[in-house]
Amino acid sequence: MPSNNAAFPYKDQLEMPVIGLEAEFKVFVDEEERTPEEVWKTPSAFIERPTLKRANKSLQLPTGGALYFDGGVIEVVTPVIEIAPQCTGRVVRSLWEQIGFVRDQLTNWETVHGHRVRLEAFSCHVNISFELARGERSRDRTVQKLAKLLIHLLPIPVIVAGANRRSTGIGVRPRRERIELTMDFTPDPGLMAATVALIVGVVREVISWPSYRLDGLGGRGVPILAGVEPGKHPSRNGWVMRDFHFPRNPFLSDIDERCWSLTDGRVCSLREIAFETVMVFRDTIHRVSDPFSFRLLLSVMRGDTPSLLDLDDRPAAYEDVGRATRWGTVLPELENFTAVMRDDDTSAQVLRRRTDLDEKLAPPWSGEPADRRARQRDHERRQSVPLVPSKRLTRSAYEKVFLKLVSGGSLRIGDERLTPVKVQGWYHSIFRNQSGEERLLSIDQLLAHMGSWE
Repeated sequence: MPSNNAAFPYKDQLEMPVIGLEAEFKVFVDEEERTPEEVWKTPSAFIERPTLKRANKSLQLPTGGALYFDGGVIEVVTPVIEIAPQCTGRVVRSLWEQIGFVRDQLTNWETVHGHRVRLEAFSCHVNISFELARGERSRDRTVQKLAKLLIHLLPIPVIVAGANRRSTGIGVRPRRERIELTMDFTPDPGLMAATVALIVGVVREVISWPSYRLDGLGGRGVPILAGVEPGKHPSRNGWVMRDFHFPRNPFLSDIDERCWSLTDGRVCSLREIAFETVMVFRDTIHRVSDPFSFRLLLSVMRGDTPSLLDLDDRPAAYEDVGRATRWGTVLPELENFTAVMRDDDTSAQVLRRRTDLDEKLAPPWSGEPADRRARQRDHERRQSVPLVPSKRLTRSAYEKVFLKLVSGGSLRIGDERLTPVKVQGWYHSIFRNQSGEERLLSIDQLLAHMGSWE
């Protein structure tokens, strides 16, 4: 509930635009699919570390994100991260930190109870602020029209960057103050970072356009498939492009076959369409991404590095997320991309290009883990990564706030010593002072007092 204390005025909006990721997983116990509520009732049943309360069936984790039991699946969520250079790398790292923490806690539970638990990839949601002031909105510039425009722009490049042979669709949902893109989870951290960079870059650029009408795309050089009409999203308002909404199934097609008709009369391949789209939005993608994600995205779009659709089937990592693949690792199927390239890949030119990529695609995996107890494990794991580490990927300001909340410390503001007791939504936290009174503080208020933690 909002605080009436003059020292803590209620804030209902963030001061900076943000992004966030959600990932959902099906739960299998001894190879039988189960709902998490049926096995544990609440997340605290297998989480051994101190946590903060959220709503029912959810917890705030020591790694800064949250864990939910939601509709029969386990869902992990990142904290909100402000949009800034390298923000897409930060948010993907944060998601994998939440996954790694939950996986470790489940592994401990396995040891105690004698059962094997695996998390099967289900979905991933990318959330991006839509913070236009009311005066900047119009009939042609609403979040609903933005969603419909994006469902015509994003599916092909997202499919090429992050989908797999068993994927079935891409969705875009307008929310109150944000846009949400739904897709399959990508179990390779590098490809996920490249895909999220693509999505955030395109969405942020389109939000700045003066109109979200579809008929305004013609002069922007964006390739658009001909004769395609998206369907209504089955959950909440929004739009979806499933395999049957396309002239043929893009998830099962050869992404280099030129058989896709565009509204400008050309016939192109899926990879060519994706590459052209990325090049239209490359400046904005570059501004929000880290160097590794941007280079990897371009490499996949050019065909120098394989898409998951270059593989015969989706990798086995989808079936047991977090156990073999973590932040700092690469899917075995993608470690040597020359094995799945075209016949001319044995040429000296391609071998030379492969050497260049090994150097340029060094991912930002030297960043310090959020969970201090995981630092040694992270160090040992990185020793086996055959890539040169990049510069450290720093923490965002909002990310630091959430890590402080779960650090076990208290906050001194004026004469009050405040102890965090609960996280409420993604914008607020509830504190209790020495007298037992509760204070509701927004993330921005906490950010202003980051030097006051004890």
